[in-house]
This record gives sequence, C-alpha cells and structure tokens, in this order.
Amino acid sequence: MQYDPIKKMLGRFFSGSLFMRKTFYSLLDLLLLRTWHVKKALKKAAGHFEGETLVLDAGCGFGQYSWRMANMNRRWKIEAIDIDSEHIKDCASFFEKAGLSERTSFRTGDLTLLSEKDRYDLILSVDVMEHIGEDTRVFENFHKALKADGTLIISTPSDKGGSDVHNENDDSFIGEHVRDGYSINDITGKLSSSGFSNVEVAYTYGVPGTISWRLSMKYPIKMLNFSSLFFILIPFWYLIFFPFSFLLNFADLSMKHKEGTGLLVTARK
Repeated sequence: MQYDPIKKMLGRFFSGSLFMRKTFYSLLDLLLLRTWHVKKALKKAAGHFEGETLVLDAGCGFGQYSWRMANMNRRWKIEAIDIDSEHIKDCASFFEKAGLSERTSFRTGDLTLLSEKDRYDLILSVDVMEHIGEDTRVFENFHKALKADGTLIISTPSDKGGSDVHNENDDSFIGEHVRDGYSINDITGKLSSSGFSNVEVAYTYGVPGTISWRLSMKYPIKMLNFSSLFFILIPFWYLIFFPFSFLLNFADLSMKHKEGTGLLVTARK
C-alpha cells in the first residue's frame, strides 16, 4: 500500500488558491486524530510562554501546524524546516499570500544537521522521527537549539502497531518509515540521554482512535491505491463514516490509554 504518493497528490490538488489550502488544513484538523492530540498539547504548552515566542516546526510537511501555531498567538513567530523542497516552496507561497510572511519563514534542511543553539522557545515535531535513522543526533540537536526551559513536543508512532505493523511479517503502512515505532522506554531513554528532563510520554490512538484511523485514513487510501476513480466515491464515504470517526476521535482524546499505536511526547530542557 502506497501512502506517500496519495498524500502528495492530495497536497497538489489543494495547493492552488488560499481557499483550497485553508480547506485542506481544516480537513486535516478534522480527520487526523494526531492533530487533535497535538492541538491539546500546544494549548497546554502555550501557558508557559508569555510574550514573544520563537517556535521551530521541525519537519513541517504541508505546513498545517505552522498555520495553526501562527493563528494561535500573534506574538509567536514560526520557523519551519523540511527536507522536502516542494513542501517548503508551497508553504512559503501560501503563507505569503495569507499575509503571514512576517511571522513565518520556511527553509529546506536536514534535522540531523540542525546547528542552532539556544534559539527556540518551543520545538514541534509531528510524524517526523519515524523517518530518521539518526534519531539520537536529532534529539541532541533539538536540545541544543532550545533555550533554557524550552519545550519539545513530538508526535510519532508507537511500537504497538504504529505503522500498522503488528507482527514481524507485516509491512509498514508507510513505506518510508525507518522504524515501525518507539516504545515508551526507548524514546524516554533517548531524550533523557540527550539532556532533556521532565519527559512525559502518553499513548494516543487507543482502541477508539485505531478504529477511527481505519475508517478515515486506511480504508480510503486503500481504495485510492486500487483506482483513482475512487476519488468520486470518497466524499460519499466520509459523509457516511465521518460522524463515527468524529465521535471516536473525541473519545480517544478524552481517554487515558494503556496502549496505543501513537505516542505524544513532551520534554523540557
């Protein structure tokens, strides 16, 4: 199953006008459960920052989290980095058209080569670390780049089926993942050894979230991989199943999970 080509195709489809891009961000906010958990973590972290705040969106992708953070607080400035130059070009163009270029900037870069020191108040990294083999180096770079008492927020798959891998014979849902997911002990240990303190890790995508993910992401993407003609049927699919996914997402956000296919991590320098 190929996820990345579908993702890029959708990004291109919605990358035209301001209205289309904003619609795309709104759809991602509604459909992606990780966005619900990240929004909750950002609201909690925002209480630590009063006044001018410099944020790094580490692996910004389509820019939906840069968009959210720029609109959360007008005193926040966002610097975004991604290894995909196409994403960076599209984001820079959209944010300039949206009138946010004074508080946002985008650049192509490799997080393993991040060299800033004591620069950022907050670093957000969503669905990035599972793509990077040299994760410890990136964690060390994040620690150096944060100011004293700065905050790191990470969302990444867990080792409890986070890449839709449930046994050694399964293939990852996302072919470009270099690891299927982190255990709580693994990511806690790596962050602690990189200098972070107050590391808090919680499971996301528990039972309700996993069901929602299948309805809102896995099955539609499987259909689109089978034939692009299913684009015609996708709106009807969501018309039927989105209300169920919405309620399941709300349940997942409200519950504390003993296990889950995702991890939400916060840590302080």
